[in-house]
Formats: sequence, structure tokens, C-alpha cells
Amino acid sequence: MEVKKILVVGAGTMGNGIAQTAAVSGYQVTLSDVDPAALERGTAAIEKSASRLASKGVLTDEQLQAALSIATSTDLTPAAGIDLVIEAATENPEIKFRIFEELDQRAPPAAVLASNTSSISITRIGAATARPDQVIGMHFFNPVPLMRLLEIIRGLKTSEATLALALEVGRRMGKEPVQAKDSPGFIANRILCPMINEAIFALQENLGSAEDIDTVMKLGMSHPIGPLALADLIGLDVLLSIMQVLHRDLGDDKYRPAPLLRQMVDAGRLGRKSGAGFFQYPS
Repeated sequence: MEVKKILVVGAGTMGNGIAQTAAVSGYQVTLSDVDPAALERGTAAIEKSASRLASKGVLTDEQLQAALSIATSTDLTPAAGIDLVIEAATENPEIKFRIFEELDQRAPPAAVLASNTSSISITRIGAATARPDQVIGMHFFNPVPLMRLLEIIRGLKTSEATLALALEVGRRMGKEPVQAKDSPGFIANRILCPMINEAIFALQENLGSAEDIDTVMKLGMSHPIGPLALADLIGLDVLLSIMQVLHRDLGDDKYRPAPLLRQMVDAGRLGRKSGAGFFQYPS
């Protein structure tokens, strides 16, 4: 099956980045979110990002216009006419299961349903549908228009044809697909998130200031960004959700979320998107 039309579900940071990347790669894209304000923010983010890339010569005028012409919807009605869905909703299993149940009912029988989940089992997501062979993980990385990595995750029943389609779409989007086992956190977050969580423990235990902890990792380990600044970029609520999945599904206390991480989320200090996390982000 040739993919021409893509529906991206969720207009947040990841969703709008995926929509932009798909549109400039030649796909006809619709971006959906139940929150009209989120859709407005998402389309504004796409306009800003695509315009900046075009001004640097990274995108052509035609690609810029494609990004600016993404259709929007506040429901999943557009699923009826698409070839591929990429879900990028909140990292909450029950929310994702409900979305996939509805997508399964609305999407054409041949359509592939993909999830951008960073930690939740693709097998479990597929089980929420009557087409688990056509469900796959396509885990992009932030910022999506710039990051080349794409984790491809097969569920227990994902077919070879579905895998081939996801790989083809990923490569057309300019990504380097890496296949990962359907295990909590897959490859990237199984390694990355516990490291960030340990940096939060270090801050909680006053081993150093947030600036000092990040400086150690940047200068000592050649990381391009410190773990606490990276946590702010990812979103502390997303990081907490991933750690909770790792802790619950792997059953090992080494994955327990740092208490300070829970407190930050409870306080609404979610990182860049809320204006404050471990660092301040004036608007």
C-alpha cells in the first residue's frame, strides 16, 4: 500500500513536529486534537518552525507552503480517508487505548495505525483494536524536524507488511529507522530516562546545583545538553510517565521516579512548556 494521506493525532510538541515533517516530505497531512487551543498552538509552532527552516534554506518554498497548508480537526472524523495514522497523544495508556479503539472503527480496513509512544507496549495498544497486525510504534525524537532517529517497534502481532510500510515512511521523512523490541522504554528511553532520573536524585540530594550537574555531563561526558535541561525539554510530566511505566512493567526499584520529579510535576513545573522546570524559561 502506498501512503499518501496521514492523520497525526495530538497537536503537542511531538504531534506538530511529526505533522510538519510529514507535510514537507510530500504527504497530505491532517492534524487532530480535541482541544482547539492546542490545535492553534500546534499550527503556530509549525508556522514558526517551518518559516525559520525556510529562511535558512533548509526547506523550499513548496515545502514551506505544504507545512502551512496542514488541515486541522478537533475529532477523529478525518481518519475515514487516510492511509496512516500517527498517534502522538498524552503518554497515558488508557487514553491511547481509547484513541486506538476509535481509530480502528473509523479508519479504512487497510490503514496502518502507528503510535509515537515513548514507553507503552505496542502489543497492548494493538490489542485495543481488531487489526493488531496493522499496529506499530513509530517513536520520533524532539525536535522532530531536526532529529534523524526514529525507533520502529513491532508488537507481537505486527505484520511484515506493516513494518515495511513504517520503515518506508520513516525514510521518506528523512529519518534513520532503528528497530527496537517491544519492551518498556524500548531502546532510547530505557537508557536515557533512568540517567535523567538519577540526575534529579543528585539534585535532590544536593550533590550540586542544577547548573553544576548539567555542566558535569556536558563537559565531562560531551553531552550536547545537560540531563536537567533535557528533562525540561522533554517535559517533566512525560518523563514521570515513562519512569512509572519502567518501574511498573520491569518491576525493578532502580527505575523508581525521584520524589523531586513527582513534586515538580505536582507543582506544575513541567519544563519549557510551562515556563519553568529545573530552569526558568521566560516567555
